[in-house]
Amino acid sequence: MKFTVQFTFFLILLIYYASFTNYELHLSIHILLVPVLIIIMAILGLGMGMVISSFTTKYRDLSYLVTFGFQLMMYATPIVYPVSMVKGKLLKVLLLNPMSGVVEGFRFAFLGCGEFNLGMLAYSATFALVLLVIAISLFNRVEKSFMDTV
Repeated sequence: MKFTVQFTFFLILLIYYASFTNYELHLSIHILLVPVLIIIMAILGLGMGMVISSFTTKYRDLSYLVTFGFQLMMYATPIVYPVSMVKGKLLKVLLLNPMSGVVEGFRFAFLGCGEFNLGMLAYSATFALVLLVIAISLFNRVEKSFMDTV
């Protein structure tokens, strides 16, 4: 729900700036990938949520660490800066983040800048699916003892 509201505001602001300023929209055929990008994001969120909820039933303080960790991972995702700004070994580390391909896909589809690489998107999708399978098996294993630990 939160993403829907934020995405709607983004589209409204994008249309506003295109209409009332001299900003030129750079929409491309890649805009058709937006539903795929949203699905990959949803699968990543579901998988991470299931893994974290499985562990926080036993380890209560993990929720504080997860909050800090996700804020830290925000800087490891090319949101404020494009992937093309990063070079060398740091680029390889940056591309290990599965959200890098998704964010770059959104940037390329709506703003026409950044790098769109199908390999990055395939890595993100594969990572999301593998994470979801692991999360489902972990959640099913821990689910049996939820009531004992809660």
